[in-house]
Amino acid sequence: MKLKSLICAASLLAMSVAAQAEGVKVGMITTLSGGGAGLGIDVRDGFMLAVKQSGRSDIEVVIEDDQQKPDIAVQLADKMVQSDKVDVLTGIIWSNLAMAVVPAVTAQGKFYLSPNAGPSQLAGKACHKNYFNVSWQNDAFNEAAAASTSENGIRTVLLLAPNYPAGKDMLAGFKRFYKGAVSDEIYTKLGQTDYAAEIASIKASDADLVYYFLPGGMGISFMKQYAGSGAGKPVMGPAFSFDQGILGAIGDAAVGVKNTSHWSKDLDNAANKAFVDSFVAEYKRLPSLYASQGFDTALLLISAMNKADVKDADAFRTSLEAADFASTRGDFKFGPNHHPIQTIYMREVVKEGDVVTNKIIGVAAKDHTDVYAAECKM
Repeated sequence: MKLKSLICAASLLAMSVAAQAEGVKVGMITTLSGGGAGLGIDVRDGFMLAVKQSGRSDIEVVIEDDQQKPDIAVQLADKMVQSDKVDVLTGIIWSNLAMAVVPAVTAQGKFYLSPNAGPSQLAGKACHKNYFNVSWQNDAFNEAAAASTSENGIRTVLLLAPNYPAGKDMLAGFKRFYKGAVSDEIYTKLGQTDYAAEIASIKASDADLVYYFLPGGMGISFMKQYAGSGAGKPVMGPAFSFDQGILGAIGDAAVGVKNTSHWSKDLDNAANKAFVDSFVAEYKRLPSLYASQGFDTALLLISAMNKADVKDADAFRTSLEAADFASTRGDFKFGPNHHPIQTIYMREVVKEGDVVTNKIIGVAAKDHTDVYAAECKM
């Protein structure tokens, strides 16, 4: 009986090792072309850097370009689930693409780890046990910015954002915490590059501050045009409007602008210092918050793989919920809706030598969580 038990135990161990040896197949759908390409490239590069550093050969990553188009993203997701047989999906930058893809893939039993998009619906009523957001909920940075703006006596603001889910969430978050008056709320086309009409409205406004969310190429176009317009009103926004990729294109015109973020390259913890150094060494450029989010997303995946087999969905989900990894942000934990509870910082755009970048100047919100968690019933 003892010999038989030993044989059974050895067989079970061999089966367990074989299951783990299968590893995890990841489908990354992200934006690698067009005006938002810089965001997707940074997410991809951060993710792949973490995979490389892990030394694991059992992670296979299939990468596709969604071209910032929801229909393309849906087609790619279907292909990855049905043909490529991926276990986990990730990579989406834009909230409208996330809304088109995430509910369908989680309904098929796949895990989705968001390295960026955080639409309010997926944090609230449309939350899912297999959906984990490793970045933020869309409203968060704006809520922190609004609280700071109110505390500093800004009486009137003009709000500006693209007309898509993230744009609406961003401004809704700002209005939720802002105690002053909103002189105007302007929504632009997604991907817009000409802001002459909007800048004319800003010039005519009596607002004390322009608060805007324009990520990627939109932010570059707007800030360059605004700086040359003579409008003169101070601007502020979430980090997406003043991230490293954008600052490199805008240059000195952004110096002095304040913005909110959960991450900055000067965040003082060992994991972040190592990440920044290794990213610069690998890619010969400074990382952005998108790169840090891609890196953390891969670390979360690897931490779960260290504890459970992805084929055991319940065990793998529990391992993801534990978030047992050293985040570039320092402490990291999920709320009950699988969105981060985290500190949000106030940053200022500065010039370090010839490089325009951000530095942390204070805490805007400590242990911030989103308001939609109360609507999430998993």
